[in-house]
Amino acid sequence: MTKIARFDAAEYLTAALEDPNPDVFLAAVADVAKARGMSQFAKDTGLGRESLYKALTPGAQPRYSTVRKLLNARGVTLEAKPKVAAC
Repeated sequence: MTKIARFDAAEYLTAALEDPNPDVFLAAVADVAKARGMSQFAKDTGLGRESLYKALTPGAQPRYSTVRKLLNARGVTLEAKPKVAAC
């Protein structure tokens, strides 16, 4: 994945959130971070590169505050909305 626009990143991350496996979302955030450049993304989040890699490793359980930092650095927010009931 190369350069990702903020809105493309939001759509990509939203699609990843639909998967029940949390590692899918972490992998998507890692893709977005890599597209930005990990060094720049680390600066944008205020996290060290090692901490950033650790938080995005499959199986990691990053704190909510860390996830917020990661998303805020990319200009993306989480949104809760009701499920659409199946007919």
